[in-house]
Amino acid sequence: MGNREDLLAGAKRCLLERGWARTTVRDIAEAAGGVSHAAIGYHFGSRETLLVEAFVQAMEEWGAEIDRALGAYAGPGATPAQRYEALWTEMIRSFTTHRKLWIASAEAFVQAEHSPELRDRLAAGQREGRRGTASALAGVDEDAVPERTVRTLGSAHLALMNGVMMQWLLDPDHAPTGPEVVEGLRALIGSVAPDAPAPA
Repeated sequence: MGNREDLLAGAKRCLLERGWARTTVRDIAEAAGGVSHAAIGYHFGSRETLLVEAFVQAMEEWGAEIDRALGAYAGPGATPAQRYEALWTEMIRSFTTHRKLWIASAEAFVQAEHSPELRDRLAAGQREGRRGTASALAGVDEDAVPERTVRTLGSAHLALMNGVMMQWLLDPDHAPTGPEVVEGLRALIGSVAPDAPAPA
């Protein structure tokens, strides 16, 4: 790998092991195999930009892994309901196997308050996530997803994912399983249906 790739790999390692606030330029340079500090400025301009790029790359790698696992788990003949439950099973598994990445993700939201660059990248990622999720759940290409579907179906799933993630990070012994998330979602839909009975 060249210096740029080494720095990205080192920054990802630091994010997972030390977090945003505790990662220094020296930490990244050492994790990159002793690359010069000056290389960070040359390739990325700043520590902040490098950390943002490393985080985005790590999340993209996670997304590709989930796609591969989902394809193997659900299979091409699975129903939409089976695929959705399989998606939750794989995502919840990743909250354990990629715990440090998800902690870094939660920390990124806090850091974004002080970094316009990070905030812009996270916001763009959310927009892509809403559209990608809506596309997958609706069974249409991303270019064909109506904006209302993105803002409703995509937004609801993204909110659910973030909430389940926090439950797994804080209290994994009592956090829901994939089937429980889907069962709870069905119950929630029933409770807000137009003909649902009024609460006692």
